[in-house]
Amino acid sequence: MHITRSTVVAALAALTVPSATAHVVRSSAKDDSCKKTTVAILGGGMAGITAAQALSNHSMTDFIIIEYNDRVGGRATQANFGKQKNGSPYAVEVGANWIQGLGNPGGPQNPVWLLAQKYGLENVASNYKYILTYSETGHTDYSELIDEYEKAWDKASAEAGRMLADNLQDETARAGLSLAGWNPKHSDMRRQAVEWWKWDWESASTPEASSLIFGAAGDNLTFNQFGDANNLVVDPRGYRHIIEEESKTFLKANDPRLLLKTSVTNVTYSDGGVTIHNSDGSCISAAYAICTFSLGVLQNNAVSFAPQLPEWKRRAISKFSIGAYTKIFMQFNETFWPEKTQFFLYASPTRRGYYPIWQSLSGEEFLPGSNIIFATVVEDESYRVEQQTDEQTKQEMMGVLRQMFPDVAVPEPTAFMYPRWTKIPWAYGSYSNWPIGTTLEMHQNLRANAGRLWFAGEATSSEYFGFLHGAWFEGREAGSHIAALLKGQCAHIYNGTHCGERPHYEKLHGTSPLEHYNVSNGWAASSFYSSSG
Repeated sequence: MHITRSTVVAALAALTVPSATAHVVRSSAKDDSCKKTTVAILGGGMAGITAAQALSNHSMTDFIIIEYNDRVGGRATQANFGKQKNGSPYAVEVGANWIQGLGNPGGPQNPVWLLAQKYGLENVASNYKYILTYSETGHTDYSELIDEYEKAWDKASAEAGRMLADNLQDETARAGLSLAGWNPKHSDMRRQAVEWWKWDWESASTPEASSLIFGAAGDNLTFNQFGDANNLVVDPRGYRHIIEEESKTFLKANDPRLLLKTSVTNVTYSDGGVTIHNSDGSCISAAYAICTFSLGVLQNNAVSFAPQLPEWKRRAISKFSIGAYTKIFMQFNETFWPEKTQFFLYASPTRRGYYPIWQSLSGEEFLPGSNIIFATVVEDESYRVEQQTDEQTKQEMMGVLRQMFPDVAVPEPTAFMYPRWTKIPWAYGSYSNWPIGTTLEMHQNLRANAGRLWFAGEATSSEYFGFLHGAWFEGREAGSHIAALLKGQCAHIYNGTHCGERPHYEKLHGTSPLEHYNVSNGWAASSFYSSSG
């Protein structure tokens, strides 16, 4: 077929031109049958509670929080597990578990760490030097590979900072590590285990699927700014205790502004207001709404929007990724592993990420005498074990433990449990990750408001995505911003012209201008361009 210049231009343009803007519905927010409020907050996790607190701090008290569960806290949640000597269960964190980056003396403080101190949340420092390494033949010392990885990562991270500062094209974390000297063969299972421990365990995604620039930036902004400590929460009240207690600073007992066990089914929005419809048939009419749904909920279309969210918003939602991070808990009648060691790294002989990291909770500083250990899997392995029965997963893990401790008669566990995060309808995943080829402008489209409908959560934080403190910062910013709008104040000025809304980008341009699509750059179709155009 003859290809003309106009054909190529049209084909290229079709990749970036958004669809026509949907018709804006303005009358739905005025439904007289709905409960009225000024601000509706969709979700009672860290972002939702912090947004409501910010409104309250600005003397804006007319809001309603709509929460799917029978409690606040979102993905910071625990479960009862196993038995203590007195017969009562232990509390273990199935969601958020670490306070990451505690703060530097005289420097910036992590707000989650400040809340932990405020409410006396029990937590213990994670000592990553207390790690033993294993293979299918038992204890095998390859800990020197951890130092090898860390040296390469220091180089890759420094290069990522230069790339960000110079506005250079992003690359995968895999490419960055390889160029820095870390490029393990697929058959090198010990290095693969070390890489999983140092990258996947934090990102819940592989280096191939992750941005080098923003992966390094996210790591540096938390651990260099707030400090490199990671403290594991072991409080029987649960990690969410700090969120529950903060909610009590502005909500009374049985406060009608907190609707628990309420599932949102539809959100109708416009420049005039927002109406929220719930599964029980109730509805709420608000001047503004702050949507704190997880990225997983948005990607799974668990809630419908009318009109359909703009194309630029839907593209951003689809572009970003939410990982699965699964902690699998086992309790035994004895602690048969080295009790003073916090972490155990296992290199499967055949499968990367196959029950690679185990953590003991039986030590004196954690849950002493509990005989509890848990393993973590992420991404594809999470998806796989979610499809299995508990018994199937338990038997796989028992096989690994018997390889790790061949000289021990490993007993059957007395308790076994793990969550299936991608099947939970109010989450559909654990936390977000920044994929390769995604710019700050694309992320801003994930964060930007659509009319009176605003968005907040860990996924909307460009600096702290994936972290609980990212949700805190985003909730506070959204609540404060809307409070300023309601008071007739200008919360932010973007580009010197836009006041009172977050910017978005209708078109996101590629890195190669059209004139570069030529023979010199290997674009053979350019040879068909006619001289007349």
